[in-house]
Amino acid sequence: MQSIRRITPCLWFDNQAEEAAEFYAGIFKNSRIGKMSRYGEAGHEVHEQAAGTVMTVAFELDGQGFVALNGGPTFKFNEAISFQVNCETQEEVDYYWEKLSEDGDEKAQQCGWLKDKYGVSWQIVPTVLSGMISDPDSEKSGRATDAMLKTKKIDIDKLKRAFNGTL
Repeated sequence: MQSIRRITPCLWFDNQAEEAAEFYAGIFKNSRIGKMSRYGEAGHEVHEQAAGTVMTVAFELDGQGFVALNGGPTFKFNEAISFQVNCETQEEVDYYWEKLSEDGDEKAQQCGWLKDKYGVSWQIVPTVLSGMISDPDSEKSGRATDAMLKTKKIDIDKLKRAFNGTL
């Protein structure tokens, strides 16, 4: 971690911060685990964590900094916040979908969104999607949007065929 970034997402876990950081760093290239802090005796009446357990883990995913916090079971992840993974190829879409959805919530998967085994929401997005759904030709953009809404993991070829009217 070279310098402190102005904005760093902090992910609140019950007690899986280190495990989750290692899981994510194992998926994304150019990733690493940074500094860890541990709970001490100070503040035990507030944090209720055993002294010596991991409090925070700094980590990077493809150069983007994150912090994972073991904060206890008070708060849970939901779909109001998600992380987009922009993919150039179907191979990338398939890779990130498979890795991030491993042991995740099958019911949460739609339109390129998935929920991983920790409850964090991800959007696995082909980079061509944005141009298709914002195309000035409303028929083309409508077909692309309709195709996206009917899928779980996005299939770039199907998306292109829908956009071009050949699906």
